[in-house]
Amino acid sequence: MQPKSANLKQQYTKLILVFSGIIFLIFSACNKNEQEKKKQKEVPPTQLDTISLDPPVFKTTYRLDSISSKEHLDSLINNFSEEEAKLVYTLNRIDAHRIQPGTKLIIPDSLVSDLKLYAPFPKLLEPLDSIDKTVIISKHIQAFALYENGNLLYWGPVSTGKQSTGTPSGLYYGNYKAKRKISTIDQSWIMPYYFNFMNFEGIGTHEYTLPGYPASHGCVRMYREDAKFIYDWASMWALESDVIVQNGTPFMVIGEYDYKDIQPWLKLEENQRSNELSRAERDTLKVYAQRYKNDPLNFKFEDLSDQEIVL
Repeated sequence: MQPKSANLKQQYTKLILVFSGIIFLIFSACNKNEQEKKKQKEVPPTQLDTISLDPPVFKTTYRLDSISSKEHLDSLINNFSEEEAKLVYTLNRIDAHRIQPGTKLIIPDSLVSDLKLYAPFPKLLEPLDSIDKTVIISKHIQAFALYENGNLLYWGPVSTGKQSTGTPSGLYYGNYKAKRKISTIDQSWIMPYYFNFMNFEGIGTHEYTLPGYPASHGCVRMYREDAKFIYDWASMWALESDVIVQNGTPFMVIGEYDYKDIQPWLKLEENQRSNELSRAERDTLKVYAQRYKNDPLNFKFEDLSDQEIVL
């Protein structure tokens, strides 16, 4: 029979071993949890390469199609929904009834409903960021754009003046408007949603047929919905005793159309930048923006600071 002290010693040893085992299990579990957390925080380098902080940029390619016959046109258009067909007409600056055998059409491979994704204008024009509203008309790419504080709001196709009666470039302002105006050149020409920006010359924006190239007598032709948008959105001049006391929305007409070359948008198949604003047009916008800021008629008297008031 073992002494009582020996039994106590054995029991004590067993308790130490059990306690040590428990400590080891707890330590192992904690260590395993820490390793799992560390693994969750770590991201493989290959995954980091696929993360983009910016939203995806819409891109599409284009193909140039030459309409060979009415049957060819019908077959082409029947492949599109009404909305997609309208997009094709818009990108080609043309009305559906003006398309005939021999007409060339640029067609995007990706057709989506957001027209702004196809805009030939930049989303942001910093020279315009201090101007509430700006209408830009590019004769070069036969398109207009509306900007609010330098941010692109809306754009669409136009047909400016033909070579013999071109639309003059310059910084102008919205003068007066009429829902229905009769042309002084030919009284059979009805111009819905007319917005004048050259008073004495009688030039403005309005709805009229688009043939896919410059064809007007100086005015800026548009689709009806676009002319109406400007009619509702832009501001007219403010008059007191027939004197202008406040300019309307600025209309900036820029660029030059190359009448000897094919339309810029028809080159999109080969060069996706052929339909964008040129460097010269951007430089012109900077000049016009500065002129705008230097004209006191573009600011209300109560909006000027004491430093800006010159007596």
